[in-house]
Amino acid sequence: MFINATGYYVPQQRVSNEYFLDVNGLTSEWIVQRTGINSRSKCSDTENVNTMGIEAIEDAIKGLPYDIKDVDLIVAAHYCCYDSVATLAHEAQRAFGINGAKAVYVSSACSSFINGLEVIEGYFASGKATKALLVCSEHNTYYSNEADPKSGHLWGDAAVAFFISKERVADTDVRILDVFTEGLGDVGRGPGGVCLKPKTEGITMPDGRDVFIHACRYMIHALKHSLDNTGLNQEDIKYLITHQANKRIVAQVAKQLERPMEHFINNIEELGNTGSASAPLVFAQNRDKFAKGDKVALMVFGGGYSCGCFIVEN
Repeated sequence: MFINATGYYVPQQRVSNEYFLDVNGLTSEWIVQRTGINSRSKCSDTENVNTMGIEAIEDAIKGLPYDIKDVDLIVAAHYCCYDSVATLAHEAQRAFGINGAKAVYVSSACSSFINGLEVIEGYFASGKATKALLVCSEHNTYYSNEADPKSGHLWGDAAVAFFISKERVADTDVRILDVFTEGLGDVGRGPGGVCLKPKTEGITMPDGRDVFIHACRYMIHALKHSLDNTGLNQEDIKYLITHQANKRIVAQVAKQLERPMEHFINNIEELGNTGSASAPLVFAQNRDKFAKGDKVALMVFGGGYSCGCFIVEN
């Protein structure tokens, strides 16, 4: 598979750490020390999952080497939603007039984007699609309880869009070397580690320590699977991008892999935890950083639990 174009949208509004002192009693120093977050992105009153997703697609179209109407598969992959019936995939199909395309929604917490890639891989392998649009949009602040001292200060909003093809269509295409995912519902707190119950509780993280331990372990687990699948060594990977849940998780993964932090690219300091959009968003934001031939690994861990990795060659 090949990435033909990427785009993203991040709301302009930023919420600084100082805001939370009066809301949940946490100081900026405490938040930075434990999460690495200085600010987080937040939707305006007129923005939502769908509007951000459409903006990200508009951004990706600028570099798309074919007509968007050539897309025959649209996959929305995320856990926040504006409407669980008319999904972002269907809204995108309508907004851009993508007649005849299949439109589906995939969710596996913060690994949703990579699960979406795997769904596309399956459609391509079965011969039922050749060009796909993968869009991921998370409106975490709509669901978060800012007064919650455990996780109310973590969340940010953003959207990302990738156009994917079965065959290479342009010299600028990025090749996807491997896609790996795994469900981990039977591990640790599993389905109770991170929860989103829109009507009663919003988004919560009852046991951050359990999430931390398993996120570090299973992102490395996913990376090793992808390396084995491709025959690559860790040293072949120029840059690593993890799910942007906590800067300490990134540091711990770097320590366990014995890789310096300069090989890890992050945006959590400014944007907070943007959910399943976070790792692909970092990739899309840093496309200009990657030289021809550079290999980049994206590792994720999601509440529920789940993990995934995909490796690309620029």
